Amino acid sequence: MRAVIQRARQGRVSVDDKTVAEIGLGLVILLGIGPQDGEEQAHYLTEKIANLRIFEDTQGKLNLSLLDIGGAAIVVSQFTLYADARKGRRPSFTDAAPPDLARPLVERFAQMLRDLGVPTQMGEFGAHMLVEIANDGPVTIWLEA
Repeated sequence: MRAVIQRARQGRVSVDDKTVAEIGLGLVILLGIGPQDGEEQAHYLTEKIANLRIFEDTQGKLNLSLLDIGGAAIVVSQFTLYADARKGRRPSFTDAAPPDLARPLVERFAQMLRDLGVPTQMGEFGAHMLVEIANDGPVTIWLEA
């Protein structure tokens, strides 16, 4: 499981010109699922992301977590995080989990964040999405489980 998290002042996901998810301060999480991923990887990443101290305190130091600031999250399924572009010029996505495995795990990941107290919305699995991220900092972190 791979996640690219971006600290955002705001984030929005649209499908066919309709907003399906929108947050203010929080994280936009681009989530890729591999074929061997399961509950253990989802649990590890949700705990890590919710508690990662990447928000500034009153002294400007990165000492606060998403939970500390009461921020929200958007989870966007992104199989392209498993792209392999080592050969040729067209990436291969054979390392990504098939949709029947990935969809329930993405939904479970989002629910785990909610269970930790993070208001969490989702993009639309399998749809062509427009993801708008007002990356704050910028702060972008790659995590893998």
